[in-house]
Amino acid sequence: MTEYDFTLTFALPTKDTDPQFYLDALMESGCDDAIIGVGVSGRIALNFTRHSDSARDAMTSALENVLTAIPNATLTESSPDLVGVSDIAAILKVSRQAVQKMVIEHIMTFPTPVHSGATQIWHLANVLAWSTTHTNHSHINHSLIEIAEASRQINLAREISDLKDVIPSQITKLFLPSDSSIEWQ
Repeated sequence: MTEYDFTLTFALPTKDTDPQFYLDALMESGCDDAIIGVGVSGRIALNFTRHSDSARDAMTSALENVLTAIPNATLTESSPDLVGVSDIAAILKVSRQAVQKMVIEHIMTFPTPVHSGATQIWHLANVLAWSTTHTNHSHINHSLIEIAEASRQINLAREISDLKDVIPSQITKLFLPSDSSIEWQ
């Protein structure tokens, strides 16, 4: 079994809900391997260190545990997923300037940012995949690569589920392969 570190953040059923109300239920449902953040009313974050056969299994079981304890909670974010230059620098153990240089020098192969502007943001999974084939950063832990990809998939699935009723099929055909199992009206 591999140890996976990840964070799941949830909106509670009402914005006035005191997250402390759920602590016992979370422990009883199997979240005893998480540090629970309750600093904001209406929100709760759980930083898990979970042992499992795969990142997806670790995250799926954690999601099930939380939703058992708080049935009407809504996942707002799974991390690690979205990262900026400083995050990438810390993970690759290089300077921010070195990351910026990589982005510029490898413009054709470096992953496309999710957001560009004054700050650029990437999916960590894409950056790690690129880094393993284009740099000598062999110190990157395989469990981080796996958990970053699982987080990306969970966040994208959450976003898609929010949008499936509003995206016309003409748009989805541009981005989804013809054999995709997602069918929207």
